[in-house]
Amino acid sequence: MTLTPPAAHSPWRLSVAPMMDWTDRHCRHFHRLLSRHTRLYTEMVTTGALIHGDRPRHLDFGEIEHPVALQLGGSEPADLAVCAKLGEDWGYDEINLNCGCPSERVQRGAFGACLMAEPELVRDGVKAMVDAVSIPVTVKHRIGIDKTESYDFVRDFIGTVAEGGCRVFVVHARNAWLKGLSPKENREIPPLRYETVYRLKRDFPDFTIVLNGGVADDAAIDEHLRHVDGVMVGRHAYHEPWSMSAWDRRFFGAEAPATAASRAAAEDAWIGYLQQLHDAGAPWMSAMRHAMGLWNGVPGARRWRQLWSDHRQREASPRALQQQAAEALRQVLAETSTG
Repeated sequence: MTLTPPAAHSPWRLSVAPMMDWTDRHCRHFHRLLSRHTRLYTEMVTTGALIHGDRPRHLDFGEIEHPVALQLGGSEPADLAVCAKLGEDWGYDEINLNCGCPSERVQRGAFGACLMAEPELVRDGVKAMVDAVSIPVTVKHRIGIDKTESYDFVRDFIGTVAEGGCRVFVVHARNAWLKGLSPKENREIPPLRYETVYRLKRDFPDFTIVLNGGVADDAAIDEHLRHVDGVMVGRHAYHEPWSMSAWDRRFFGAEAPATAASRAAAEDAWIGYLQQLHDAGAPWMSAMRHAMGLWNGVPGARRWRQLWSDHRQREASPRALQQQAAEALRQVLAETSTG
């Protein structure tokens, strides 16, 4: 196989979605051990939290995480501009505006998916950010709101927002139902309409169109990349992280990091990171939860997960616990081979 230089591909060719309570800096560090070129996103951070809260807690990240984007939640152009500039100064590679989250809490803050009903406001927010920073400003949104499945609605939304200077649109291929569904149900019940996203790329050939929603394996990524510029993967990447170890070679034509050579290599590098947290007095177990799927599909994975999620071990040294987990895996493999 001849490798194609990563620079030949769009920077948004493959990415992991921003997911609340999941894609924190520890999760992103783990994912970066598996793929060097996949684009990573923070959890959504509200403009209010950045302007009035603990900025380092929300913004700090490790150099290993690049390329990494900061996702903002907000609607006031002036506030968005301030926070976009903060993100740029902190070293982020992209600012992404959330216009896709359907939760009622987010709606009460007048941002998220409900902003799709106010494209001019989104346009003004985008322009304010574009004027404030030199890094890309992008928008993540749905293909519609509530139960109206009008292509014209999302086409006009993109057309209007583009007037503010946005050229990259991450499109979740479902409507967001603003009433009657939980965020989880909003990821499952509104039907996926991939053809709508494909059509957007045909109608906006000069824009970068990234498809998101329901992408569950590499074959699906391949198929979508025939129609759009990029694919954003969510829960599949989180629950089956080892799949990411093949992405650099398959989708970027690049060598994977050495830590992705085997599950054992990835685990060893990850435990080294957890050990650093432990030595610094930080609670490492809350970070470990992001790697629970590493050994999925391998005999002994269940026992491995049990050991690492046993809260009686929260004061233990990760390196010491790694030895116990390895022994548990060896025992199960031995039993399997002799059974």
